[in-house]
Amino acid sequence: MTLHKILKYLALVIGVVGLILWGRVLMAGDDAIESSADVQASVVTPFLYVAYLVFAVIVLLVLFFVIKGLFSGNIKRTLIAVGAFLLVIVVAYLLTDGTETQLSDGTMLSASANHWVGAGLVTFYILASIAILLMVLSGIRKLIK
Repeated sequence: MTLHKILKYLALVIGVVGLILWGRVLMAGDDAIESSADVQASVVTPFLYVAYLVFAVIVLLVLFFVIKGLFSGNIKRTLIAVGAFLLVIVVAYLLTDGTETQLSDGTMLSASANHWVGAGLVTFYILASIAILLMVLSGIRKLIK
């Protein structure tokens, strides 16, 4: 059997199990699920386990195909791209500072967490700016031709 057929049958089985569990959730009703922890444990928990299983399978498949693609493709270009991405993250981390912040619910956000949140936002802004710039340059290049 090919991998495609195995994955197709696995997806079918998981889909049927998920459909059955979803039917159980609908038959239990909102009020019963909200009011009883036993109903939550017997109806919602199996549904969540199926979701966890699907998520784990997806992560494993993505990792498998990424690693397979790394070794079958041009590893030098891949490593350059990963290095450039890490460089953007380092630059974003160096551009931000972290200060302890009180959140709206009264809890405190640590300085380290604030620093990483800021670095994540700056990373997004840098990458979005690069993407927009490359789209504009590509459009200009097509207009010139």
